[in-house]
Amino acid sequence: MARIAGINLPNDKRIEIALTYLFGIGLSHSQKICTELKIDPNTRAKDVNEADLEKIRQYISKTYRVEGDLRTEISQNIKRLKEINSYRGLRHGHNLPVHGQRTKTNARTKRGKKVTMGSGRRTVEKK
Repeated sequence: MARIAGINLPNDKRIEIALTYLFGIGLSHSQKICTELKIDPNTRAKDVNEADLEKIRQYISKTYRVEGDLRTEISQNIKRLKEINSYRGLRHGHNLPVHGQRTKTNARTKRGKKVTMGSGRRTVEKK
């Protein structure tokens, strides 16, 4: 089983797709890695030899910030925005969309499950 940056890559996937399981590496970066290191992107992860895996590990560690390092950098950036009380920081703090999306409708991913409060009309009791 191929292991890069603390992540086990799935054996049955092509190496081009398997590299995208690393946080911080998408399809375009994985394609670039394969072309730079002259590795066939169609080979399965289980078929990549140990020398090529070591080349991939070295290239990723030198070139990209992945997994834990990237996650801490992102969280530090968000924390900095909150500390300086920027608009984006306030939006992050209130769990609202940051990039100008509407919130009257939609924004369910950020705001969570819909909570129904009632129709707003009061019923009048009959005597």
